[in-house]
Amino acid sequence: MTTQSLGPLPVSGASAHPHSTMPRSPDAIEDVIATQQAALRGLYNRHLRHGSRYALIDFPDHANVGDSAIWLGELAMLRQVTGRDPEHVATWHDFDAAAVATVHPDTMVLLHGGGNLGDIWPHHQRLRETILTDIRDRPVVQLPQSIHFRDAGSARRFADIAAAHPDFTLYVRDRPSVAIATELLGCRATIAPDSAFALGRQIREPASVPLLGLMRTDAERRAHAGPLPEGAEIVDWLQDDPGLPAGSTPSDRERQARHRVARGLRLLSRGEQVVTDRLHGHILALLLDIPHRVLDNDYGKVGAYVAAWTAASPLVQMAA
Repeated sequence: MTTQSLGPLPVSGASAHPHSTMPRSPDAIEDVIATQQAALRGLYNRHLRHGSRYALIDFPDHANVGDSAIWLGELAMLRQVTGRDPEHVATWHDFDAAAVATVHPDTMVLLHGGGNLGDIWPHHQRLRETILTDIRDRPVVQLPQSIHFRDAGSARRFADIAAAHPDFTLYVRDRPSVAIATELLGCRATIAPDSAFALGRQIREPASVPLLGLMRTDAERRAHAGPLPEGAEIVDWLQDDPGLPAGSTPSDRERQARHRVARGLRLLSRGEQVVTDRLHGHILALLLDIPHRVLDNDYGKVGAYVAAWTAASPLVQMAA
């Protein structure tokens, strides 16, 4: 990506680029957030009511800020709807079907949303398949995911497992994932926003650099055409800060997620403007009111989400 390919970024109050010609519309920014929050309330209210019991499985026990933002958004929406904390929380590496069997029989199993339905992140997919195979006496709801399979055999295996479950509901975050669910997996899927939008607007700290590039360094990284402009600070958010709370109880897990999201918010706030190929770099930049340019990941997840939910925001532009 060249300097010229960035062009003027969207305007956002005092942090706006002085030469940008794009008008800032607070109403348009708020409408994009409010629309997704309303859609999320509709999703959660479809399955749960005040007093409903639920287990929330696949806590993101890793440093990636985006997954923790989703988890906290899920908790916020679940508490708003049910007035309860989860009956049971588990990670991919400590899940125990026997433990789930001991919770109240009316407990619904909710699978953490994100971008790991497929074969790029196999440990999360194996957990999903284990749950659908072993837990058949209660509903299982997959909270909004992006879907991508690189191997057709992996897709067929999951299609068979999902079809065999007596009460499985699938939510996805974008239209390509709807198509994959329908055409490749034979599943009915409903499009819904990413649960991180339940966090609402966030307070932005003062910026310290003109341009921050939050760029993937993991398995979804895409080779972009050239460096960011000279002077840009290039970072990723896959390393925890010292002081991460320890423990494995549900309250410990929530503290860990809050610690990680706070780190991500501080990191993004450093840029007067942001360029990112991370979906939650985009989502948290929206919640922080930061003008930003969005690049795609290797299979188009970020662009598909923007097209479905956030393209109307004057804070965001998709890079070519």
